[in-house]
Amino acid sequence: MVASILFVLISFVCIAQNTPPPPLPPPPPGLPIDGGVLAGLCIGIVIGVKKLLKR
Repeated sequence: MVASILFVLISFVCIAQNTPPPPLPPPPPGLPIDGGVLAGLCIGIVIGVKKLLKR
């Protein structure tokens, strides 16, 4: 009798425990370097060439 009561109580305790949530997905990668860097480099070269030619 005591063993069956303990078994029932232990089973309630086991069911009451929550399982941990699944791990979060990894964060997205950083922003890619796109045409903005290339455009800035080209504009810088054009301005530099203009300044050199004005001398």
